Amino acid sequence: MKHLLAAFLMTASLHAADLQSISLKNIDGKEVSLKDYAGKAVLIVNVASECGYTGQYAGLQSLHDKYAKDGFTVLGFPCNDFGGQEPGSEADIKTFCSSRYQVTFPMFAKVKILGADKSPLFAALTASGGDVGWNFEKFLIGKNGQLISRFGSDAEPEGAEIETAVKKELGLP
Repeated sequence: MKHLLAAFLMTASLHAADLQSISLKNIDGKEVSLKDYAGKAVLIVNVASECGYTGQYAGLQSLHDKYAKDGFTVLGFPCNDFGGQEPGSEADIKTFCSSRYQVTFPMFAKVKILGADKSPLFAALTASGGDVGWNFEKFLIGKNGQLISRFGSDAEPEGAEIETAVKKELGLP
């Protein structure tokens, strides 16, 4: 099942205003609007500390560091919906990410990605492409706030698919 969702181009449009109107709590409990990221390319990732893909934190941080100066950021959204692989509190998650992977990209409070209590952000992101299948799925949002691509859990953050899409959105060679 090689990259089942990798580089899935979304044809149905999510309006920038729809995504940017969403407000969420960051990992410290502070309300943050996605409007704060307007004009940036953003990679939204549902993350988990006890997943086989958890090592992708290193690649996500590297990708963030490499392109931050060009207007790119990664946003991490912890989720316990898949196999109970994110059981800790926000404080536990923050400590784990900073001490083990030196994560500096923005992290958010735990969200629900499946079911009736699905986060409004993930409801919008999955409206046309179906539910998230596992931890570490990735959604690339363009500088205009539109969903550009969706990548499966097995798509490496520094792999050619994701990095090429990020560079294209940033207008880099």
